[in-house]
Amino acid sequence: MLDKIKGIEDRYEEINQELMEVGEDYQRATALSKERADLEPIVQKAKDYRRSLKNLEEARTLVASKEAEMAELAALEIEELEPAIESLEIEIKAMLLPKDPRDDRNVIVEIRAGTGGDEAGLFAADLYRMYTRYAERTRWKTEILSQSDTGVGGFKEVTFMIKGKGAFSRLKHESGVHRVQRVPATESQGRIHTSTATVAVLAEVDDVEIELPESDIKMDVYKSAGAGGQSVQKNSTAVRLTHTPTGIVVQCQDERSQRQNRERAMSILKARLYEIEEEKRRSEIDETRRSQVGSGERSEKIRTYNYPQSRLTDHRINYSSHNLPVVMDGDIDGILDELATHHEAERLSAAGLN
Repeated sequence: MLDKIKGIEDRYEEINQELMEVGEDYQRATALSKERADLEPIVQKAKDYRRSLKNLEEARTLVASKEAEMAELAALEIEELEPAIESLEIEIKAMLLPKDPRDDRNVIVEIRAGTGGDEAGLFAADLYRMYTRYAERTRWKTEILSQSDTGVGGFKEVTFMIKGKGAFSRLKHESGVHRVQRVPATESQGRIHTSTATVAVLAEVDDVEIELPESDIKMDVYKSAGAGGQSVQKNSTAVRLTHTPTGIVVQCQDERSQRQNRERAMSILKARLYEIEEEKRRSEIDETRRSQVGSGERSEKIRTYNYPQSRLTDHRINYSSHNLPVVMDGDIDGILDELATHHEAERLSAAGLN
């Protein structure tokens, strides 16, 4: 590990030297400054690590001292230094892993009712509330991009954006099939029903990152569905985009103008296509990474919400929580932390750093 750190430290010093010699090449200076900012946290951790190793070596030497008081103090220092060094090693190993360039991005979340009829739609609405309440707790902003109601308080599908630094990093493991077990309000016999909803979490994509020729897109316009009266659109402002090479269909109707709905639909389509390409790339690089955390494919059942037992179980990491009402109110940091820790351990193992 020290060899890898040394290479980063050397590059950091090279950047500092280049910045002093860059002159008026502001574009180069900006690129170098960004690279230095990315390396600085691990360089600082490396300094702390080396300093702690040196202090530990000195303390172990002093333990053999003939002065009892000095030896006792050294022994106490060793007790503090050893776990601190172990913690620093874990942090540095995690920092040595390549960072997902999408981690800091906003996300587009798609929730669709699965099996279970109206109950599945109600569960989709519950998941939507869970994620938006989490966003509120994290002081992120949310914005509905499109929705299709069931008419009984649920969603056939809802697509929304969560805007906040690190949103994708926190929510990227939520993609998959979510299952609920509970007694529906309409169930007169008190029988427990099982329903599902699918969640897809997509990183927002910049225009420059994916080419989308107009010739590959078929656009249909139609009148937005409304509740009647003044809310019914008289003009065809709703937009449906079909990506002909893949067959992916995206539709948006919540905005007042056709242009706005088209822009929203395009952003969703680009995010979906980018995710498909990323999944192909990840599979090609390392098929073994498709482990307990999963690939994020919607066909995977990742989690069960059991209302009679007030239990949430994530099947990928064998994690359970027994305070379901709090979870459904958006307090999901516990499960997100567990998933992130497990995923980091898998990455460290794949990189041979554990």
